[in-house]
Amino acid sequence: MNRIAENPAFITPTVTGPAAKLMTSLSQAIHEHRLKPGTKLGEDDLSEIYGVSRTVVRAALQALSHVQLVELKRNRGAFVAKPTIREAREVFEARALLEPRTARSATERMTDAALARLESHIAAEHQAIAEGEPGRALRLSGQFHIEISHIADQETIAGFIERLVARSSLIIALYWKRESALCEKHAHHALVEAFRRGDGDEAEAQMKSHLIDIVSALDLRDTPEPEVSLRDILAPE
Repeated sequence: MNRIAENPAFITPTVTGPAAKLMTSLSQAIHEHRLKPGTKLGEDDLSEIYGVSRTVVRAALQALSHVQLVELKRNRGAFVAKPTIREAREVFEARALLEPRTARSATERMTDAALARLESHIAAEHQAIAEGEPGRALRLSGQFHIEISHIADQETIAGFIERLVARSSLIIALYWKRESALCEKHAHHALVEAFRRGDGDEAEAQMKSHLIDIVSALDLRDTPEPEVSLRDILAPE
């Protein structure tokens, strides 16, 4: 049975045909946190689940590795990528540099149609939350940010933001400490209202504040794993 999803994911496929559909489906599953960081992506399993050849599976996994959603480990196979705490901090520092200025640029190019698309994103996010699907809500939230970057009409920067947002999804899956933050709905509404008024200063300020809120909901402390002796592990009870 072919179970490839039709819904869009964050990334634009770099392959075509069945491999592109598989890439999109896996990307969406990763962003919705149905596939957790560190999950092994076995070629045989994927081939059977999606009804495609292992050649198609390899092409999709290779493409996902190029956008850093999948790690290919020699002699071990493919795994959903697992960002480190250091990388998590760097990703959000980069977003803090790019996205506030992009929000200002989007304000200058905002149209009624673009506002309607953003409002549609927010409505879909709220519906996902109401239906108890936090993974889908997080994916839609990421798409909201990507949509803003495309409205700003700065394609090079939009490409960077698209990859940073994709990486952020993995980071949130690993380091999320305050799930209630998902229900803090005001941030995207406040951005849309700033866009509606044509207030670039406010849009930039709201984006800065929003990204700070996201980081505050993550546990990015360096907490080493406790040492456990072999005696503790192997001693008979």
